[in-house]
Amino acid sequence: MKNLILVFSLFCALISFGQQEQQIDYEALEESKKLTSAADQELASDDFITAEATYRKAISKSTENPAAPYNLGNAYYENESFGEAFGSYKEAGERADEKPDRHRAYHNMGNVYMKRKEYENAVEAYKEALRNNPGDEETRYNLALAKEMLKKDQQNQDQNEDDQNEQQDQDEEKEQNQDQNQDQDQGGEEEQEDNQDPNQQDGDSEKEENKEGDGPEKEEQEQKPDPSQQDEKQSPPRPNQLSPQQIENLLEAMENEEKKVKEKIDAQKVKGPKVKKEKDW
Repeated sequence: MKNLILVFSLFCALISFGQQEQQIDYEALEESKKLTSAADQELASDDFITAEATYRKAISKSTENPAAPYNLGNAYYENESFGEAFGSYKEAGERADEKPDRHRAYHNMGNVYMKRKEYENAVEAYKEALRNNPGDEETRYNLALAKEMLKKDQQNQDQNEDDQNEQQDQDEEKEQNQDQNQDQDQGGEEEQEDNQDPNQQDGDSEKEENKEGDGPEKEEQEQKPDPSQQDEKQSPPRPNQLSPQQIENLLEAMENEEKKVKEKIDAQKVKGPKVKKEKDW
């Protein structure tokens, strides 16, 4: 009997403590809502700094008020502070117990992802919003748009990768062609050296030896004139000047003519003079 009384007493104490704790949470929630409403009015008066501070007070008063971080997220979003807006929307979604509140939070998280061009994350956020409100046409439209943008973004990435690979292949091919051209140039030079006239190589070697040689033989060669060089030093005959060979031929022809004339004269002495003397030459 005593045990039953003890158990009943403990049960009553727990109920009383729970009611007291629930009353304290309710009071904090009411205070948070009042601060949220005041922040909304301050924001409507274009006093963003004061409104931001009031929203933060409302958030700190109660964790059961998703409206405070959600409205603060909207304020950040309007000021294009998307990083802060996303954090506030995320906190609102975590605090929300009702599906409509979670739907609004995840829908706006998807909007922030779209602004950041993080289309894959936007798709997931809109899907989560539709799980909490499948009938919202605006969320459904945003989800379709996010999927389309994600598809285009992936296509652009694939195209960029293909362009980079193609450019890399072209650079490698160009480098290989340069190496081949260098190898061909080197091979042509070596072939030219191999095809060089051996006599010319021997002559070059002899010239090099003569150039490097020294002693009496070299001095004698330097002092002794070269007949071929003397012939080369003689100036060629002028156009009106006969060469020695031409003079010799001419003299020989004159001698032959004189001989013929003499023979004719001797013949005339035998046969008698002609009526008319003709000049033979």
